[in-house]
Amino acid sequence: MSEATASNAPTHFVTSTVLDFADCQWHVRRPKPYVLVIQGEVGKEATAPGDYLHSKLLLPEWREAFYQLVDATGLVVCLNVHTQHFTYRDVRGRSSKGRLSQGEYYHHDGCSGPVKPRCVEIRCPIQPQTRGVATAVAPHHDVVKAMVQVLPAELAAMPALATQDMSPKFLNLMDEAALDILQGLITRTVRKNLNAEGARAYFRQVDAAANAYFEPWALGESRFIANANSGLTLQHRRAYQAPHTGGVANGHLVKRWPNEELLLPGQVVDPVLIAALCSEEGDEGDDGGFGGGEHSEER
Repeated sequence: MSEATASNAPTHFVTSTVLDFADCQWHVRRPKPYVLVIQGEVGKEATAPGDYLHSKLLLPEWREAFYQLVDATGLVVCLNVHTQHFTYRDVRGRSSKGRLSQGEYYHHDGCSGPVKPRCVEIRCPIQPQTRGVATAVAPHHDVVKAMVQVLPAELAAMPALATQDMSPKFLNLMDEAALDILQGLITRTVRKNLNAEGARAYFRQVDAAANAYFEPWALGESRFIANANSGLTLQHRRAYQAPHTGGVANGHLVKRWPNEELLLPGQVVDPVLIAALCSEEGDEGDDGGFGGGEHSEER
């Protein structure tokens, strides 16, 4: 891999470069320090979209190296991919005008269980209808700091939060588990004290303060989000950039947990783990397990 790989990626980002990976060269850009966008293979710009994910990047001999790229980068975006691989499932969960669904809060996949997927791939298939709702993605630590930064004073004074040390110095010392606990307290407080559009407006402020990535979805785009790993852990959420009025046609998303579902020869899927992860994507309960956010995305 070239210098564009995440293990030795520069702290600043560049607008365009070339990535050497899987015995190929790829046009890439880095719109944010934690984002690598793969635009396509060098020399094949004029060809129709193909399934380079499965024919090259995720071949068994390159798969672990690709996952390590996601681990260390945070978010790897693959554009112009045409695939109908059998491992994808429809993303579940819907929003209403009167109440946020779980997917509108920042979350890790698998946040309520003992085992979280290493990464999650969310994909916008090539389809007749474009995707009009954004998916915001940002580093976990930056999300929680932003949630504190833009939290209204009257919510910070609520009993659940008034005794919490939310100073920048203390936040910088928090590990992932402590961040999850504080994030859950803030999310519950916002959910219970703001109406739907007030909560959406709050999270739009969080998006901006966390320097979140929420470029519009392109048809044929896959986003590999580092979800639980030894490198940079990110969170994501469905992000309405305007009041949610409903009744607007919208392209659907699919997803999978590649490390747990796209298996190497000889590996066997863990049906109990997959069933547990899928069960999180149903309708939310009243209290919902908001430690580290929620678990669903909109269809």
